[in-house]
Amino acid sequence: MERRIKTGLPSLLCLLGILVGPVWAEPTLRIGVLAYGTLNWELETIKQHQLDQKNGFQIAQRKLATPQAGKIALLSEAADVIVSDWTWVSRQRAAGRNFTFWPYSATSGALVIPRGSSIKGLADLSGKRIGIAGGELDKNWLLLTALAKRKENLDLNISVEKIFGAPPLLSHQLAQGNLDALLTYWHYAARLEATGFQELMNGQVILEKLGVEPAIPTIGYVFREDWAENNRSLVDGFLAATVEAKNLLCESDPAWQAIEPLTRTELSQVRNQLRKSYCAGRIANWGEKEKSAIAEVFKLLHETGGPRLTGRSPVLQPGTFWSRQTIPNTEIDRPPASAI
Repeated sequence: MERRIKTGLPSLLCLLGILVGPVWAEPTLRIGVLAYGTLNWELETIKQHQLDQKNGFQIAQRKLATPQAGKIALLSEAADVIVSDWTWVSRQRAAGRNFTFWPYSATSGALVIPRGSSIKGLADLSGKRIGIAGGELDKNWLLLTALAKRKENLDLNISVEKIFGAPPLLSHQLAQGNLDALLTYWHYAARLEATGFQELMNGQVILEKLGVEPAIPTIGYVFREDWAENNRSLVDGFLAATVEAKNLLCESDPAWQAIEPLTRTELSQVRNQLRKSYCAGRIANWGEKEKSAIAEVFKLLHETGGPRLTGRSPVLQPGTFWSRQTIPNTEIDRPPASAI
């Protein structure tokens, strides 16, 4: 009797396996995430609302210490996706690497001044101490210098005292009155605005004044083109989930409140400003106008920043933007079949 039970159990399990069938795991997307980046807000929202399950994938996060670490992870294939900019993607494609870009956000950094400042426009920057968070090759700084030269015949590299440093340190210096203005990343600008400072102009305004009409994305999801082609449903599902997560964060108070601890502030006015700035960056349109505008901005950045920023090519590389995305029911206009 005992022997029959032992020999019958494997057969029974095999029979159950046939009846139930194999259990398949959802495909996994490995994404590089800065420890305190806003991408964490979206990934947490995807998790809480099970948007990954809804769209047929699962996420494996690769925590990053710096943006450079993310690029290394992508180059070494330790991550499938990171958030970066189209400048880097074009530079990599010029070097023979087939990375491609899909928009994440149009929110840009800003030039922030104290309330009551004597600085009212570009000409007033002359002789001032300006903090620059992104370094000498920061895109907003290069575009601001181009605008000052074009509109005021003012060379900011000569006429202002430039102070480079980490964003938190520069924010502190501005608060202490040691800087006259600060060009910084959007979330630091939002925190400053919420605590009494004011925005003189942001990156999108700078572009408008330079004649760039459509709002363009500043950063996006970056991944290998061949990997995306081989994992179309995974990529489409992920991008659909991110759009839905953004909309939840911007349109649902409970969804936003659920990720408020990730904003790392207890001040409600700062949280409100962060949400406002974040939501202003949602991509409303993505088509040939926006791509052509980016191509023009790239040329300008090559002229002002040189090959250290854009690489050797003076023009945006073909394939910089992924053109095979087919997400239904999103705010993003479907692009045509060909990439720039």
